[in-house]
Amino acid sequence: MKTELVIFDLDGTLLDTIGDLAAASNHMLRLRGLAEHTLDDYRRFVGNGILRLVERALPEALRTPAAVQAARADFLAFYIDHIDLETRPYAGIPALLEELARRGIRLAVASNKFQAGTEKLVRRFFPAIPFVAVLGQRPDVPLKPDPAVVREILTQCGVPAEKTLYVGDSGIDIETARAAGVRSVGVTWGFRSRTELEAAGADRLADRAEAILEAL
Repeated sequence: MKTELVIFDLDGTLLDTIGDLAAASNHMLRLRGLAEHTLDDYRRFVGNGILRLVERALPEALRTPAAVQAARADFLAFYIDHIDLETRPYAGIPALLEELARRGIRLAVASNKFQAGTEKLVRRFFPAIPFVAVLGQRPDVPLKPDPAVVREILTQCGVPAEKTLYVGDSGIDIETARAAGVRSVGVTWGFRSRTELEAAGADRLADRAEAILEAL
């Protein structure tokens, strides 16, 4: 089946964002006089949006709705101005996107990162890539693994699920693809383990960016 559309997750798939996410989270914790976390901690915390990230970073006793919302506000105030200091594309990703575009395959981003941050990073690192949709977390749209964002992209592009490939680095991404009825590739260079991707039922695994071309 010819692939007409490839939808990418952002954090941990196209971009290594963990350094800037960790810096913003630790800034939020320092404001409260709380202990900071390591990069490995944050690799476990990310994946379900900023609200869940800051909730996981906070001590359990402070995870009240009001405290989490205040922490999210402090996180965002810092992060939006420091979003690209350490963030970089993974090896081979720019060339992969260019090759896919050259082949006439439509490209999209579906992220659980807030919409403004998703758009800012895509503009910053992939300004010449003709993405047909760049969608992040928005009010009234459920986060992945709910398939709503993928279905929105399919409808917008007019591409059937069977001609769509979804690429992500976590079990959440694989579950999203399955719920949307699209094929999945789990990338092993991201924030989650190969074991998690296999357990989630990824159709294929990719150890390097160019291997995604083999799944088309």
